[in-house]
Amino acid sequence: SLIYVFQLKCGNCGEISEKWQYLRLMDSAPLKGGRGSATMVQKCKLCSRENSIDILSQTIKPYNAEDSEKFKTIVEFECRGLEPVDFQPQAGFAAEGAESGTPFNDINLLEKDWNDYDEKTKESVGIYEVTHKFVKC
Repeated sequence: SLIYVFQLKCGNCGEISEKWQYLRLMDSAPLKGGRGSATMVQKCKLCSRENSIDILSQTIKPYNAEDSEKFKTIVEFECRGLEPVDFQPQAGFAAEGAESGTPFNDINLLEKDWNDYDEKTKESVGIYEVTHKFVKC
């Protein structure tokens, strides 16, 4: 399962979390006052405001070979009082050989690079120099 790992900032007081926060698509926590749920609900340690962030699963899109060296929106989040300030790609990514269809599962991008060997095409495959940016909608 893909895990999004962020450093988050409180939109109310500006406090940035010291620890990396782990968001998983399967996680769900209730919002105060019965207003539904979100992927993560947390109270700010500094100002005590309840904030939430929700992964919008319907927005998840693959990053393909033709997208190489371009920014592409691969997921959107609904942020209520929380703002991501840094992203750390880790485990849970998967890829498929563009020509062979060979599956590569549980790719860890913590080092911003990954490589393997595709037996079907007898070629090296890889993901290199992973970068990110946040775009407010």
